[in-house]
Amino acid sequence: MDLAAFSGHGYVLIGGLILVGTGLIIISLVFNYLVAHSVRQDARHREKLLEYYRNTFSQLGVILIGIGVSLFIFFFQQNYQDQRKREAELQQVLAKMASRLARGAAVLESLSEFDPLLDDGGPYVDPEKGGANGATRVHGPELARQVANIFLVERDVDVRGVEIMNLSEDFQSSFVVNEIDPTLWFNIVRDESDIKYASTQLAYDYKDLHDAIGDGAVEAAVANPEKEQKIKREVLDVLWDADLLRQRSRRFLGRACWLFSKGQDFIALKPADQIEADARSHQEWLDRSEPVLSQVKSGSSNCFTLLHYNRASQSEG
Repeated sequence: MDLAAFSGHGYVLIGGLILVGTGLIIISLVFNYLVAHSVRQDARHREKLLEYYRNTFSQLGVILIGIGVSLFIFFFQQNYQDQRKREAELQQVLAKMASRLARGAAVLESLSEFDPLLDDGGPYVDPEKGGANGATRVHGPELARQVANIFLVERDVDVRGVEIMNLSEDFQSSFVVNEIDPTLWFNIVRDESDIKYASTQLAYDYKDLHDAIGDGAVEAAVANPEKEQKIKREVLDVLWDADLLRQRSRRFLGRACWLFSKGQDFIALKPADQIEADARSHQEWLDRSEPVLSQVKSGSSNCFTLLHYNRASQSEG
């Protein structure tokens, strides 16, 4: 039985038993007085009857008080054990979270190579939402250079490393999943799903881009208008999935760092709109979340630094 149950129905039951038992003891004392009075009057029959009542009420009172005290000890011990188990589970979850933060930060340091690629000429915004930064506008020789940079990032960044960002597995194995704020839980699972989708899709995008170029040089491929159009389409797919991957990965890690910074109290946290609300662009989310994340720490770094975003990589165009 947990603390809430103990302070509710358990408390009433124990209090009632002890109260009734005490009342019976008091009644037995009254009968004891009457027994003494009967002895002085030498009323043998009445004395025996009153002794019977006195002993009955006394025994019942002692039994009920004993049951109440026993239940109190049982509930107290059970609650103590539950609290210890809860604290142990919380410590285990926090230890796993710390491990995921450390390994996730290393993954994000690698993913930061997407930043200069995506934010060339201004913050990346999906062209379907009106975005038109340099990364989405290039054609001809500039497109060839962009493709070369994409292939460099492909070799340097192991997108499979984002699989470490799976915090829901740690929560599902403990009571945390039942007590954490539902909105936080939903957003954690949603980000994990988007991260998995983006990392999987990005591998296909790379393959499609290689197929669109063919066996020749990329410079020769973009010189062909028909091929250039196909290459441009595949490049935009790479950029879209890469942006989704970095956005969700940074929000996931920023949220996890924010939760971890609160210690065992993270279980009672409500969602922070600066972290949870969707943004039009990754830069907009970074600007909005920085005041919150830069104020909390994980180890020697604040949670915003942990995201490894290089502002110097962005040039306005």
